[in-house]
Amino acid sequence: MREIERRHPVAAHFYLSVVGTDPDKQGGGIASALLAPVLHTCDETGTAAYLESSKESNLPFYARHGFAVKERIELPEGPPLWLMWREPAHRRTDRPGRCRAGP
Repeated sequence: MREIERRHPVAAHFYLSVVGTDPDKQGGGIASALLAPVLHTCDETGTAAYLESSKESNLPFYARHGFAVKERIELPEGPPLWLMWREPAHRRTDRPGRCRAGP
């Protein structure tokens, strides 16, 4: 845990601590619906967002919501973690459309 804390950003941000969807419900837009209001607030207030993903298969999902991998770390006892950062929409160069719930 100290390794994660040591790398936690010091810049102002919203920290998405835990986001998960029951495997039977994945692909139905639930996680996007959970992220949408937080990311909207990030964009409206000009605040970045940060998360750690322990599943490489989730990286494309987060990338679709504007997150980029900043670092991959190996923990002594646990899965690798991908540390991800998302600038608010007005600071990003890709400027995708607003995140919406659903497909």
